[in-house]
Amino acid sequence: MSEVLLIAGARIEGGDATDLIVEDGRITDVGAGLSRAGATRIDADGLIALPGLVDLHTHLREPGYEASETILTGTRAAAAGGFTAVFAMPNTSPVADTAGVVEQELALGEAAGYATVQPIGAVTVGQKGERLAELGAMADSRARVRVFSDDGFCVWDPLIMRRALEYVKAFGGVIAQHAQDPRLTEGAQMNEGSVSAELGLTGWPAVAEESIIARDVLLAEHVGSRLHVCHLSTAGSVDIIRWAKKRGIDVTAEVTPHHLLLTDELVRGYDARYKVNPPLRREEDVLAVREGLADGTIDIVATDHAPHPAENKSCEWAAAANGMVGLESALRVVHTAMVETGLLDWADVARVMSYTPARIGMLEGHGTPLAAGQPAELTLYDPHAREVFGASDLHGLSANSPYLGRALPGRVLWTIHRGRPTLADGALVADLAPGVSA
Repeated sequence: MSEVLLIAGARIEGGDATDLIVEDGRITDVGAGLSRAGATRIDADGLIALPGLVDLHTHLREPGYEASETILTGTRAAAAGGFTAVFAMPNTSPVADTAGVVEQELALGEAAGYATVQPIGAVTVGQKGERLAELGAMADSRARVRVFSDDGFCVWDPLIMRRALEYVKAFGGVIAQHAQDPRLTEGAQMNEGSVSAELGLTGWPAVAEESIIARDVLLAEHVGSRLHVCHLSTAGSVDIIRWAKKRGIDVTAEVTPHHLLLTDELVRGYDARYKVNPPLRREEDVLAVREGLADGTIDIVATDHAPHPAENKSCEWAAAANGMVGLESALRVVHTAMVETGLLDWADVARVMSYTPARIGMLEGHGTPLAAGQPAELTLYDPHAREVFGASDLHGLSANSPYLGRALPGRVLWTIHRGRPTLADGALVADLAPGVSA
């Protein structure tokens, strides 16, 4: 591909058709009827141009769990879904709780070339919840970590949570909490409710999430620090966040695509693709989180992309691992749950899937408007397509998607990262860097 791109006829965030010139990694001109000698032309007639999507919650598994995913394959999946940046959760082996590990992840992301990889550091050593990790060293490292989480585990001890909030305040960091009281969820297999009672499965009650969020927003208020709530999933949690924001507490929250669309009724078939933590909730919860995202109570959509090899899902329900892959399907699910229902327009989608996650994570060069002088991080999306989501849509190492066989609207056709296509006409661009193959 030429270093100069002419993107013709794109509808920026769903607005009027316009042209964009991309050169040397930046957008150099935006307007009607543009031309540039020698430029590679991308016909974007009818396509929606969005700022490159940013995922604040991705499990890339490397180092340590490369049978599930690697940074190369995970960012390849990200590019296929329209993401130009992902935040890598720290539940790796070794855990990303030191400057050395987060710098390794950063370097692997740079070598892959498909998307920016911004490491998230663990809050506690080994994610064991016993003592704080090297937060300052990770913040001062080349990775410039600003988001810290023990995701997969709750920072359950209130004193450790308070100390973490106090520590990151010095450099403007944020603690991203996996809100789950472990004592209330021992042996839990699915959402606690009428379906779990019928199936005889131990329930994961909503209060186990809500009680931790309530505690933590009060701790954040007391300390005067930033709190981010991961994968919020219940109507009660939406109410607590809404109350906290009205009170002026510096809290943000995310919802996953699957919690916007899927319910615990799907567990009746014991298909482990639907086993996830927090679990799929009731229809009432789905409607509440949709409303919370629409009215700004919930700030962003984050995938919680959680790949697992087939043997960890093709087994009995109780033994199956929690988690779903979600990078390739996220935008299409948000289209289904939020745009087709009239709850969000495309400018809102840009806000919840690009601008705001980049702001929360303090990630430079992403979540910027598609305007002259800005970095060329963008996604071109066909909103008129409607196809069955299948195995060929997955580009990571794992296939534990809950959407296989489901018709979804839209399709990402182009993803442009640092001014270069990583996805072109729906096909991954292989020759990104020496030794990199799609």
